[in-house]
Amino acid sequence: MTDSISYTYVIVGGGIAGVTCAETLNLLRPTATDRILLLTESTLVKAVTNVVPLGKILNRFDVQEKSTGELASANNIDVLLDQLDSIVSEKRFIKTTAGKCIHYRYLCLCTGARPNIIDKAKGNTNVIGIRDTESVEEFRKRIHTATRLVVVGNGGIASELVYEVDGMEEIHWVIKDPYISSTFVDSGAATFFRERLNVKATAEKEKTIYKRMRYTEQHETGDHSTAGGSKRGAALGPDWHRAFDIQKHGETASPNGNKVTVHQSVEVTEIKEVTSGLQVVLTDGTTIECDFVVSATGVVPAISWTGGCDQSFKLGPDGGLFVNWSMETSVNDIYAAGDVCYAGWELAPHWFQMRLWTQARQMGAMAARSMAAKRAGEEIYQDFCFEMFNHVTTLFGYQVVLLGRYNGQGLNDKYEVLLRMTPGLEYIKFVLVDGRLQGALLVGETGLEETCENLILNQLDLSPYGEDLLNPDIDIEDYFD
Repeated sequence: MTDSISYTYVIVGGGIAGVTCAETLNLLRPTATDRILLLTESTLVKAVTNVVPLGKILNRFDVQEKSTGELASANNIDVLLDQLDSIVSEKRFIKTTAGKCIHYRYLCLCTGARPNIIDKAKGNTNVIGIRDTESVEEFRKRIHTATRLVVVGNGGIASELVYEVDGMEEIHWVIKDPYISSTFVDSGAATFFRERLNVKATAEKEKTIYKRMRYTEQHETGDHSTAGGSKRGAALGPDWHRAFDIQKHGETASPNGNKVTVHQSVEVTEIKEVTSGLQVVLTDGTTIECDFVVSATGVVPAISWTGGCDQSFKLGPDGGLFVNWSMETSVNDIYAAGDVCYAGWELAPHWFQMRLWTQARQMGAMAARSMAAKRAGEEIYQDFCFEMFNHVTTLFGYQVVLLGRYNGQGLNDKYEVLLRMTPGLEYIKFVLVDGRLQGALLVGETGLEETCENLILNQLDLSPYGEDLLNPDIDIEDYFD
């Protein structure tokens, strides 16, 4: 007989979006009778900690891995270790793979995204995706017996992986773009970063492994198992590499650090099994022999639960669940947040969607506010954080702050750029249209985060200052305070 339980709010997914949604609901829910359930496939969930405001909108934070028990005990949230199987929206319940029937008043889907493994490598056990804690652990195991690695992809995870891994004889970085880290930075910043690639970690890199409690996955049976071993872990958070030792140790470790070779403007055409490992063939005819391949070529929204939904969801052009500004999907009283959704509302001039942990946190909180307000019959407005794109990360050992249209996205090349670079210290780029700041890229400890945030939001005409705006002898932080 199917177990049946009822909750006011059911959140599916133990990543940053799901946990943020559950924790925010716990603070907002109007009555103690409104029960909250977090349905997650993993015994580990991702919670945001150590939030440091860098401006009105911009925040730097850590993502801490917690056990489901710790999350439940610290909040008035029930946690169920199971997997979503199907949704029956007409009768407001979901079914799980373990046979449970969970009735809901409001449902929020935070199922995240899955690694988009390169087509030529699907099914090859020597090609792994890096997306969650479990895949990083798999990577750590493999580097102990490997000497040659190929990394495919040009985003944040690929960039940090190439920089942080140490002790390999050869690392080949395959990117389809003309310069590294193009997801986040321009060619100038990429040049600024290149000098960091081939330094020996023990001499140049300041690696700090987080000294915080670590949890391991519990492989349980019974109701806690997932169908077909298809369990998906939550996405990695900011500075993920600092929580793991991904350096190679022992006699097989290369004493001179890594030799990193960047293959620019190429893609993988074929991956073949050979006696010595794998052979990777690129579009320019280059052949690389390696022990294994890391595919870090982006993600696709994870909406493939087995039993589907009794009503079809409207999808965005990227395959994500289409949501309005209150994070509600096209199906009544079903919301979505984080990587699984597509931002379908009319976007603010300086905001755009990118599947990052920062936006997962913001969307999860917005979904919680919307559900709580609908339950209470109250009217709310979209959170101010959606007025401007904002993200803080770390690349090649530097703090990187992205604000607004930092790479001129959507400006049709009708913009001017101001640059200031001090090698080894900072790289600052302002994107302006008609003298007004539209975006900023800040690499290093520049101290300009709040100033840039204000200048983008208030659209002050900066034409009178010209190139002096980034004159190192002028402290614009004080000037525009």
